[in-house]
Amino acid sequence: MPTYPLTDTANDIQVDQFALHARDLQESPDVSWSVTKRTLRGGRREGVDLIEVDNGALTFSIVPTRGMGLWKGSYRGLALGWDSPVTDGPVNPAFVNLMNWGGLGWLEGFDELLARCGLGNNGAPYVEGSTTYGLHGKVANIPAHYVAVHADPGAIAVEGHVDESHLFSTQVRMVTTVSTAPGSTALTVRDEFRNMSDLPQDMQILYHWNFGPPFLGAGSRFAAPAKTVVPRNARAVEGLARFDVYEAPEPGFAEQVYFYELLGAPGAGLGGPDTRRTLALLRDRDGDKGVVLRFDLAQLPAFTLWKNTGGLKSGYVTGLEPGTNYPNPKPFEKERGRVVTLPPGGTHVAETTLEVLSTRAAVAAVEAEIAELQKQGTPVVHKGPVEPFVGQG
Repeated sequence: MPTYPLTDTANDIQVDQFALHARDLQESPDVSWSVTKRTLRGGRREGVDLIEVDNGALTFSIVPTRGMGLWKGSYRGLALGWDSPVTDGPVNPAFVNLMNWGGLGWLEGFDELLARCGLGNNGAPYVEGSTTYGLHGKVANIPAHYVAVHADPGAIAVEGHVDESHLFSTQVRMVTTVSTAPGSTALTVRDEFRNMSDLPQDMQILYHWNFGPPFLGAGSRFAAPAKTVVPRNARAVEGLARFDVYEAPEPGFAEQVYFYELLGAPGAGLGGPDTRRTLALLRDRDGDKGVVLRFDLAQLPAFTLWKNTGGLKSGYVTGLEPGTNYPNPKPFEKERGRVVTLPPGGTHVAETTLEVLSTRAAVAAVEAEIAELQKQGTPVVHKGPVEPFVGQG
């Protein structure tokens, strides 16, 4: 497969403008697709690299400057992502102070379809010793030092390398490949996390997939094959009777968060015999469109549902969030065995696939998949926060 380097700091390569079209590789392509790159100018987006992939049906933007996150997308006119109060994004990390607001500065640049949380830590801010660790870690605000496009007539992929590393602490490299096929309804994000040091390294990753209208609206529903559902706090308990249903935009709405254990089934994948494939669905009220995430519980055993149905101008959004852990402070998660430790030279792979469902039949087929997995057992829905998901004070 031909490779087109766009950024390679080791070899002093930086390509600011790039365009590749299906016709460049085929005289008469079956599907017209393209990959383009440009550098944004003005405001807080000054200097941000943006790679736009159009597979002929599905479009999405990758932001190498922001940890290879996915910014916006669409499928045949159906918008992917959400309308963040951060209206001038994607924001260059140079303008994001992660330690603002008591460690909540991460929110100053948060407007993506996919924002990764990690790698040294994720979840709520916390203090350990004399050090404050900010919300959701650093990886979403670290520019990639290597970026390349790989493409042939049957596949399109964008590779990026992002290092979270500094003396006396985290030294982990994320090697990501975001791929799709011409004309496909889906894209796959495959990340390999590598310990670059000669000592064991802790690592956490949470995939913050975020959706607004047209998939989110009054009466929209969330579905997944659940083993356990736990409200994170008293605020989440208030919505427990309708934890899987969404309301219309409500200015001033305070977020509600639910922690899940999901059921899965053996299937082909990187986990070998330990692979347990599962899925999570967001669909609109009428069930004629939706999005589904597919992932492996052997790689990402924890799942978090974030409901933030505030006003349309304040952030009307829901997050579907598979991860290695729940978004509690890292010391809490480490005590409960939910922090990955990479040996020297060791790796951890995590893969998520996003698929757009644009017909009632496609939504119904995914609901049938979930129902089949749910036959393994009736979900236990706890009435309040419980260990080992949430501390009891």
